[in-house]
Formats: sequence, structure tokens, C-alpha cells
Amino acid sequence: MLDVKFIRENLELVEKSAKEKGYKIDVKKVLELDDKRKKQLVRVEELRRQRNEIAAKMKGGKPAKELIEQGKKVKEELAGLETSLTEVEAEFRDALKSVPNIIFEDVPLGGEEDSVEVKAWGEQKKKGVDHLDYALSRDWVDFERGAKVAGAKFYYLKNELALLENALVQFGIKKVLEKGFSYITVPDLVSSKVLEGTGFNPRTSDQSDEYFIEGEDLALIATAEIALTGYRMNEIIDEKDLPLLYAGYSACFRKEAGSAGKHTRGLFRVHQFNKLEMYVFCVPEKSKEMHEMILATEEEIWQELGIPYRVINIAAGDLGAPAAKKYDVEYWSPVDQCYRELTSCSNCTDFQARNLNIRVRREDGTVEVLHTLNGTAVSLARTMVAVIENYAVSGGKLKVPEVLKPYLGGKEEI
Repeated sequence: MLDVKFIRENLELVEKSAKEKGYKIDVKKVLELDDKRKKQLVRVEELRRQRNEIAAKMKGGKPAKELIEQGKKVKEELAGLETSLTEVEAEFRDALKSVPNIIFEDVPLGGEEDSVEVKAWGEQKKKGVDHLDYALSRDWVDFERGAKVAGAKFYYLKNELALLENALVQFGIKKVLEKGFSYITVPDLVSSKVLEGTGFNPRTSDQSDEYFIEGEDLALIATAEIALTGYRMNEIIDEKDLPLLYAGYSACFRKEAGSAGKHTRGLFRVHQFNKLEMYVFCVPEKSKEMHEMILATEEEIWQELGIPYRVINIAAGDLGAPAAKKYDVEYWSPVDQCYRELTSCSNCTDFQARNLNIRVRREDGTVEVLHTLNGTAVSLARTMVAVIENYAVSGGKLKVPEVLKPYLGGKEEI
């Protein structure tokens, strides 16, 4: 969430940015609730002072009737105001959480169709094989038994495709370690506090993409980003220890609410997949530099895999609440003769860190909220789609990308 002081000092900017993101919120109401909260808090603190003062006078003997009556009135008024203050503070916090992060000046305005291509790499092939037909013909994937066990869009990976997934993970881990990231596995479940603090939909949202555990304050993660943000919740990190670079590997679970009409064939959009995620905690003045570093790492991965791609600067109307700026990397699909989303990376500035109270202690001793960033190193299901479409050869074989050969026993084809 944003700092309410920042909202007061930049009301027009916050309102404009929320509108560009497509959020219909009353920012002025947030400030009105803050004013009401502060006013009630002042009165509550005054009544508490009076209560303590009266209690002190009552010690050491029988108190006067007037003092008892005064104490009773203060107690009654305080009880009512404390209840009201609790309600106002909850309403204020909910309203504050509804305000999205502001966008950077270089973010394109408009909806999804207004996102801007920043760069492109690789030769666009004219022909490719359908990944699902190809995988089914080779007994590499089983959606029927996945549906029997867990429902539609769950699946089993088998044989060479399961080994290819493992090779991609190992290659991705090698790359992020070379870039200075620390490898970490994360819990697949998080509390609602961590989920909401990261900026993902709360339990009450009709469009919630998360699977919640009935009777528990827990949800399955949609990305390791959520658990990695919570890893440093309620901590103060010394400036000398920043930036902190983590690479989190996890299963990801998504209902894919609202995905109707989008490309959903086969492995492209599923309810469960594995992913290696890059995450950065850094000082505010370094976050733009870190964002470009994450993007450069993603590009290196796809260039070494030999997958043609383009980079998109995502338009404001297609950004989520936490992101101030986001890049998408889209691979070239020779089957569909168009680009399709593969990975992304986002600069969330101080939005997530403020929610979860993650701060930096500067060298001069001052403490402030730090910045967080995230980006996908390898999203396994979609990466396998891209590899099959771009590397299937005549005779039903799949040419192994050069960088994956060490993880597949040196094989040229599978």
C-alpha cells in the first residue's frame, strides 16, 4: 500500500495513476477516514490520560463520590470511542489497501493493446508443431488422468518431457546463481496476511485466483513471489546487506479466474505448474537498476535457449495493483504466428514492503521502507510449450537446445 502522507502530498498524481490503471476508487475518502481516525485517536489518548489520573487519585483512601462519577463517565466514553476507533481504523486500512501503486512516467497509457514493444530478438520461424498434439503422440503428457485425479487442467508429465522440465530447472538455477541470486525453496502455503500484503486478491474477491484451505488461514501460492516477499516480513535489513537477491523454486497454483477467451490449449494455461522466480530487496534508489538487471537475466535465458522473443513495456491499464512498471517477455509461436506471454518482471517499489513492514536501516541510522522486485526465470509449463514449438524436427524427435544437453545426458535429440 502507499504511504498516506505521500497520498496527501501527491493527491492528483495518485488519483490520476489509479484511473490510468483502471481502478475506481475514492482517494479523498481515504484521507477523510485518516482525519477521522486521527481525531478519535487524540480523544482516546486524552481519555486514557484522564482515566489514569483519576485512578491515581483514588489510591490510598476512600475516593470522593464526584471522583467516582467522573471516573465512570470517562470509562464509558472511552469504551465507546475505542470500539469506534477500531472500526474506523479497519475501514481506513481497507480503503488505503484499495489504492494501487503509482505508475512510472515511462509506462504507456491505455489497455493491454497499448503496451509497447521495447525490443525483439531471434528469427521468427514460419512453421512449428502443436505442442499438445506432439506431446500426446509421444506419451509425454496425460491430461485425462490428471482430470480424473484432480479435475480439468491438471496433468501428468511423463518420460522425456518430465526430464526436459528437470533440465530446464537445472539450467535456470545455474543461470541465476551466476547472477548472484541465492537459491531457496519456499512454502507452498501462505497466510492471508502475506497474500494480501503482496498485493494478490483477498479471499472475498470474486476474481480471486488463489486456492484457499477451508477452515485454515492459508492459501496455495500462485507464485514464489508471495512467499519470498513474506520471508522478510516485519524485518529491518541493514543497508550494507542490500541488495538481497533470492531465486525461489515452487509449485504454483492458479484457478485462472477470468481467463476465458485467452489462449488455454494444453500446457499454456493450467492450474498447477512449477516455476523459478527471481526476487530482489533493495534500497529505493537502486530499484530501477535492479529491474533492468532482472530483465537482462530473463533475456539471457531465452537467448541461450534459442527461443525468439520480444520485450513489452506493459500499459498502465494492464498492470496489477503492486507494480509501478512491468515488462513482459513474449516468445514467438511458430504455430500461431504471433507472440505469446512467457515471463514477466515487475518493480513494485515500496508497495509490498510497506504492507508487510519490511524496512532498511541506513548507514546513518535512519529507517525507511525498501523496494521489492520480482521476475520469472523459468516458468516450466509455458517454457516447454515454447521449446516444443521451436525445436520439434521431422521424424517426431525434439532437438535438444545446446544449453540443456548437459542435463539430458548429452543427447542431441529426445
